[in-house]
Amino acid sequence: MTTSATYEDVERAAARLIGHAHRTPVMRSRLINEMLGIDVVFKCENFQRVGAFKFRGAFNALSQFNAEQRKAGAVSFSSGNHAQAVALAGRLLDIPVTVVMPNDAPSSKMDATRSYGGNVIIYDRQTESREQIAADLAESSGRTLIPSYDHPHVLAGQGTAAKELIEAVEHLDALLVPVSGGGLLSGSALAAEALLPECKLYGVEPEAGNDGQQSLRSGSIVRIDPPTTIADGATAQYLGTHPFEIIKRIVTDIFTVTDAELVESMTMLVSRMNIVVEPTGCLGIAGLRKQRADFRGQRVGVIISGGNLNLSHFGSLLLDQHSASKR
Repeated sequence: MTTSATYEDVERAAARLIGHAHRTPVMRSRLINEMLGIDVVFKCENFQRVGAFKFRGAFNALSQFNAEQRKAGAVSFSSGNHAQAVALAGRLLDIPVTVVMPNDAPSSKMDATRSYGGNVIIYDRQTESREQIAADLAESSGRTLIPSYDHPHVLAGQGTAAKELIEAVEHLDALLVPVSGGGLLSGSALAAEALLPECKLYGVEPEAGNDGQQSLRSGSIVRIDPPTTIADGATAQYLGTHPFEIIKRIVTDIFTVTDAELVESMTMLVSRMNIVVEPTGCLGIAGLRKQRADFRGQRVGVIISGGNLNLSHFGSLLLDQHSASKR
């Protein structure tokens, strides 16, 4: 199977996003660098439109619709950030959007999706297939299905975040990227391969949902049961076919982190950099903290993928962690 997206697609996506997506900040923290012994460079997609990198891929995909597709609309599925992204992209491009979301998705993400004009359909992730529901809707209504990660236009759009980071810093020894379905990691891999071929790529995913790690190490896509993790944006049960073809060719390894390690990283980013990051967005820095011995003395890029955090939920996570530490 040949790769369905190339770095040239990432470049074209970057051109389409001009004036629509934010060129998010690249940040450093002297204190974090001293703590880890690593020169860490953060690409802060928590400051992107809808609060996550997902806007890049959604807008790139919907902006390539023809007149017939625009009229019929788009259908997608997501636990939150892609839902918001495709809804906002649809509003900007005057394309009606329907999104299939799990009944346990954060209410803040569900409300935001609706506020952007998205029509939300709820499903039970334990008993129903979001892919099948969305596919049935697409077939019955003539809408175009835009998956949250397994689509060449989506992953090309996501790769523009890494492209911007590399252009800003010029050199990285390694780049750590959150993993769910693989869209961000595969797009980042295309950008790094073209612009910094010596840079090593690593994915980071929840320990409870290590399908990506299993897939990369076995050489074929591994499917798992729905994982239980606070990283609600990283609950895909398997890597997408399009992303995996790129990941297995370019990515060095995929690490895993626990929910407790995610909370520790969220706390560090709030206290040391004054930035609020959702659990999924902390996967990269949590992985770097866990594997710090492998990266000492290097310059390492970390993509913070999103910041859509319910503050009351964050408070409860901190209380749970504090209680656990006292047992």
